[in-house]
Amino acid sequence: MQKKQAVAHVLDQRLCSERRACYYLGLHRSTYRYSVKPPLPQQVKLHQRIVAPSWQHPRYGFRRIRALLAREGRHVSRKQVQRIRRTEGLKVRPKPQRIPRQGNSTGLPTHPTHRNHVWTWDFIFDRTDKGSTLKMLMMLDEYTRQCVASRVERQIRSEQVLATLGQAMDHLRYPPAYPQR
Repeated sequence: MQKKQAVAHVLDQRLCSERRACYYLGLHRSTYRYSVKPPLPQQVKLHQRIVAPSWQHPRYGFRRIRALLAREGRHVSRKQVQRIRRTEGLKVRPKPQRIPRQGNSTGLPTHPTHRNHVWTWDFIFDRTDKGSTLKMLMMLDEYTRQCVASRVERQIRSEQVLATLGQAMDHLRYPPAYPQR
């Protein structure tokens, strides 16, 4: 476009012929003489049908836009959808990268050396015959592999987990690794 304007300026100033101006500026004469044709109305509608959902749903890429158009009965080539989105500057924003944790972990694994030295706990999920879920809290002694405490409920809240841990600590007189209150 800028080369066309430069050739037009040289011709307005009557510095040289059209042939020489195009030669010096590195533009083909057929390109200089080409006039842009206005788009057809159906092309304008298609352009709008591609751009509108792209702005409405920024996470939609060319594949999803093309699938939406196919559902409407419009068969558009993949490259045409890509070209229109590219000219409009529409891109799918990438998902934000997960920031890795910095520093050393404070939960280093402790290997048990005697009974009640290290306890571990985990949740186990199961279903009843009717299909409702059950949640089981299991607390184990790492050294003996014995069950310290267990709780089975449909829902287990944090207060119930703390109460179960407190009962186990009271019953077994605290594991030696934990300071007493």
